[in-house]
Amino acid sequence: MVGYARVSTPDQKLDRQSAALQSAGCVRVFADTASGRDAHRPELTACLDFLRPGDTVVVVSLDRLARSLADLITLVSDLNHAGVGLRSLHEALDTTTPGGRLVFHVFAALAEFIRELIVESTKEGLAAARAAGTRLGRPPALTPEQVRHARNLLARPENSVASIARLLGVSRSTLYKHVPELGGGRRALTGGTGGDTEG
Repeated sequence: MVGYARVSTPDQKLDRQSAALQSAGCVRVFADTASGRDAHRPELTACLDFLRPGDTVVVVSLDRLARSLADLITLVSDLNHAGVGLRSLHEALDTTTPGGRLVFHVFAALAEFIRELIVESTKEGLAAARAAGTRLGRPPALTPEQVRHARNLLARPENSVASIARLLGVSRSTLYKHVPELGGGRRALTGGTGGDTEG
């Protein structure tokens, strides 16, 4: 059995977890000082590299090992494929036993069910928003009023495309996208009079 312990900050002590893991019979204990949200946990990586088929990872509680239920399920699935078990002292979970494997399969099924509910709820919400005429996606870079203002400015030969783009806080390509007639040159905006200089 190989132990893994984790505390969130340097102020917290690993002594209690280490003692519990050694009492459980762990021949070696790896320990990280990192937040549960931190994906970079070098001692966990070292622990996983150290494991061999037939070994069991032991933790004081499941929240010491994984950042979320989805993370836990992925990790335990990887351990199972490697022939490694998981034992949690607090939850009395042991995936090397039939009962422990059953409990974990229930966890995995519940997580998948919740994920499907969220996807379905999101799809229904988007469909309802579309039916109500709500515009989805990112808002346009330029409002209709700004586009009209840009056209008025572009109709004056002394105003360059670059200066108008800077004034509106957008790129030149965004300006061309919202004023497509610019592709035909400045004359398309001035009714055939004025210069073609785009600046």
